[in-house]
Amino acid sequence: MAERVVSEREKQIVKVSVIGIVTNVCLAGFKAIIGLLSNSIAIVLDAVNNLSDVISSVITIVGAKLSSKSPNKEHPYGYGRVEYLTTVVIAVIVLWAGAASLKASIVEIVTPETPSYSAVSLVIVGVAVVVKIVLGLFVKARGRALHADSLVASGQDALMDSIISASTLSAAFIYIIFGLSLEAWLGAIISLFILKAGFEIIKDATGKLLGRRVEGAFIKEIKQTICEIDGVHGAYDLILHDYGPDQLSGSVDIEVDDTVSAKQIACITHAIQDAVYEKHQVIIHTVGIYSVNTDEETLKLKTDIYKLISKHEHVLQCHGFYKNPETNVITLDVVISFEAGDRQAELQKIKEELSGVYSEYQFVLTLDSDMSD
Repeated sequence: MAERVVSEREKQIVKVSVIGIVTNVCLAGFKAIIGLLSNSIAIVLDAVNNLSDVISSVITIVGAKLSSKSPNKEHPYGYGRVEYLTTVVIAVIVLWAGAASLKASIVEIVTPETPSYSAVSLVIVGVAVVVKIVLGLFVKARGRALHADSLVASGQDALMDSIISASTLSAAFIYIIFGLSLEAWLGAIISLFILKAGFEIIKDATGKLLGRRVEGAFIKEIKQTICEIDGVHGAYDLILHDYGPDQLSGSVDIEVDDTVSAKQIACITHAIQDAVYEKHQVIIHTVGIYSVNTDEETLKLKTDIYKLISKHEHVLQCHGFYKNPETNVITLDVVISFEAGDRQAELQKIKEELSGVYSEYQFVLTLDSDMSD
């Protein structure tokens, strides 16, 4: 089932990319001819940008093909992250186009040439603006629907090209009406926007490669699904690993009564894995267990201790509370914000405070990282 879905996704990515290639090759040819005939550096640069879009589409196709390869011994989690690498490559192309455009614009500012525009050239550039806007919106929308960052990047690049074309058209009308040539200056300004877009694409793609925090709303939805399983009192420490678009897997810790048997825990674990995959397409490999005291006296003690700990500014959450009735050892996990600076020192401070108030107990606190909401 998974192979069929991946294959269909690959086909859709290739189809969208081919549409982009054909469209950009046609636009680049028309613009190059018009730019050379009208002596317009802006239109020629616009044609070059269209060719860079062709390269982006080709790289997107290559990335889709490579990322769909089946897992093997060397790469047991598959090749999904290849798409993030291809997105970085596309971003580099966008940066190159922006830098080349900026350089050419500066040269034109320093040594300007008089442009000449014809009605035909202006009509074709106007049509190109509309085509690039439609193409950019289409590719970007399909990229989001398919969770293909490389397509989203290509769509964003196309939209930036439409802005360049629109600025070229505006500069032409300004020159015709007022005799003022501004296209080189407009080209320089647009080049800066292209560079900015390229850096943003790189930042997003590298963030996913390095391991970025998963969206808080998505994390809460998964935890809610887990907490709806009978016998689960709380879900914590949900950690997800991104191995490519739609390839999230990870682990979670849950709280269950200390009277639950191993057989019941196994049933709860399978129910969690099935429910999370069915609703969110996320694979939960490991379910950790926190044993929860069920007697009223310990539950009241737990509430009082949580209230005391929560007074600390950087404490985000407490969970995993368990009092060993035989040794009077209390274990619990404390989530401390990264903003605390020395989080270990903060944890030690909390432990000393608890030991002072509840001297009859021995506290074993575990520092939990603020990995997810």
